Amino acid sequence: MQKVLIAIDDTDNLESRGTGFQSRQLGKLITEKGLGRIWGITRHQLYVHEKIAYTSHNSSACLRAEINNLDEVTELCRNFLLEVAASGSDAGLCIAPYQFISDEICNWGLRAKKEVLTKEEAHLLAIKNNIYLEGLTGEKIGVIGSLAAVGLHHLGNDGRFLWVAGKEMREIQGVMKVSELKNISVVTDVIIKENYNFVAENDSIFIEDWLRPVLKDHKAVIWVNKSDSTDYDWKALTKMDVKALTQ
Repeated sequence: MQKVLIAIDDTDNLESRGTGFQSRQLGKLITEKGLGRIWGITRHQLYVHEKIAYTSHNSSACLRAEINNLDEVTELCRNFLLEVAASGSDAGLCIAPYQFISDEICNWGLRAKKEVLTKEEAHLLAIKNNIYLEGLTGEKIGVIGSLAAVGLHHLGNDGRFLWVAGKEMREIQGVMKVSELKNISVVTDVIIKENYNFVAENDSIFIEDWLRPVLKDHKAVIWVNKSDSTDYDWKALTKMDVKALTQ
């Protein structure tokens, strides 16, 4: 199987379901069609600026996948976006085998978090690196964010997970052991926010609403703070804390 990153951007409008939702649907479709396996889906925050057109937050999504046939997956992704992209959207699709993701692509992702970029430059960069990049609807500026999401995910230290392989994230809540958490999901490590130390396998964590891993060192990681409760050792960071860490 071939290891690839599949990224989408600007598929929505203010009334439609967001790009994060559509990325999860796309991952589900790839799996159901037997075209590959999805390890995780990440959300990446890009630059918010008055010169950049975006729906609400200017974020893009990236799927880490192992696929059987690149052409089949490309056709499926393309048709899916053409079907679900909302009216007025500027959908972009990027599909990149790992061996073609260069330092230039990764740097593009970093630039997209702090600069106003152009779709023309995005296409030139994709062509140079032999990466599939296509704008599918509207002004087609979603190519900027989709290429950026590939670079940022490949760097391995940006964004938070919208989905991880294993048990549904929204079902992972309450108190559980670190070892149990790792057994039911692809979460690799649990790290203390204050000092970056790892949490022991037998320690317990309280997950208040649902699991929100972040992408760190190419892994799905849970950040925790020390608990004041005697019922568990650690508490997973809140939604707002995770958002602040992944801007």
